[in-house]
Amino acid sequence: MLLVRLLAAAKGDGTLNLITADGKHHRIGSGSPNLTLRLHDHAVERDLLINPRLRFGEAYMNGRFSIEGGGIYDLLSMLMSGAEVQGALGRAMESLSPLLRRAQQYNPMRRSRQNVEHHYNLSRQFYKLFLDRDMQYSCAYFAEPGLSLDEAQEAKKRHIAAKLLIVPGMRVLDIGCGWGGMALYLARHTGARVTGITLSSEQLAVARHRAVEAGLSDRVNFELRDYREFAAAHRGAFDRIVSVGMFEHVGVPHYRNYFNAVRDMLNDEGVALIHSIGRLDGPASTNPWIRKYIFPGGYSPALSEVLPVIERSGLLATDLEVLRLHYAETLRHWRARFTAHWEDAKALYDERFCRMWEFYLAGAELAFRLQGHMVFQVQVARSLGAVPLTRDYMLNAERDLASASNGQSAELRPSRTPESAA
Repeated sequence: MLLVRLLAAAKGDGTLNLITADGKHHRIGSGSPNLTLRLHDHAVERDLLINPRLRFGEAYMNGRFSIEGGGIYDLLSMLMSGAEVQGALGRAMESLSPLLRRAQQYNPMRRSRQNVEHHYNLSRQFYKLFLDRDMQYSCAYFAEPGLSLDEAQEAKKRHIAAKLLIVPGMRVLDIGCGWGGMALYLARHTGARVTGITLSSEQLAVARHRAVEAGLSDRVNFELRDYREFAAAHRGAFDRIVSVGMFEHVGVPHYRNYFNAVRDMLNDEGVALIHSIGRLDGPASTNPWIRKYIFPGGYSPALSEVLPVIERSGLLATDLEVLRLHYAETLRHWRARFTAHWEDAKALYDERFCRMWEFYLAGAELAFRLQGHMVFQVQVARSLGAVPLTRDYMLNAERDLASASNGQSAELRPSRTPESAA
């Protein structure tokens, strides 16, 4: 049976018992864990053979198979730890990969707005079911073992703020500001004046409301703007730029425009920090199920696709950090919280939506654990002297920010200003 051969090629350790729609049993592999995949119709066998990377997730969303002895995370863990299987259609599409990837990642302003609305205009109530209290929808930073999700997200904001060398009064731009958490953190703890831009009307409304609630609306401004149109009117306007979890939506064809925009909006001593999902194993293409149902137009780049564009833009890469399993741990927390609030999510949407989201969270976590996904933070500047000569300033800044959050201090040490590099 072709499907048995396909699953055997994909499967890692453990035993998979396949029960087809006609009741036939097939044992694939040996050892534990022992899972059973029960197909509920004959057509799903054909679909999985033709294009498993797309149809497997669709079949799960639509309840066309069930799993016994575990859940979708367990099954995906077994299948994703083996060789990736394309299927007939998948192999044909992969042969056209360079052309297809360029088309899939072509994100002019109108399409970028549509792509963002697809994912980020879901209700705030839904995201509150599984995110931390500050609504950080990006990789947390587990600086110590045993941190809670809230603690790790707070550590992420400190870690990024420390790399930005902000002193009170600096003008900061947050590209892709989400629900405003990072912008509000920077204004509250560094004394910066922050502008956040987003393409999500839902996120914009929440961010503006939060700024008023926090008493920071005089120092934080949020706008519904695309970075490209915004850059044209704000040349040299910012001391610092931060972008967290937005670069994945830019698309390789637009990297040059993106980094040129960052360069143009920074002043001569400006510094920017870009935080993005990436790939450890080189350029590839976005999983077709993720592209269709979760992040249309999205792509996680390899550093080999990003650094040459930074070099050509005239910006200087002044620091680079690769966070490997931090996002896997973040997604583990999100998945556990989502599962615990399944009925609440179902009341907001429906069972199919919940199964789609469960598949996304499980598959994404395993992509970071098993398939070479990571997060990188690249710091860039316009001049060699914009940051200190050593990385010690980052550790010192994180300690000060941790103290500030405990009410001990609200400012960074003067020794970490750019002038200390001289």
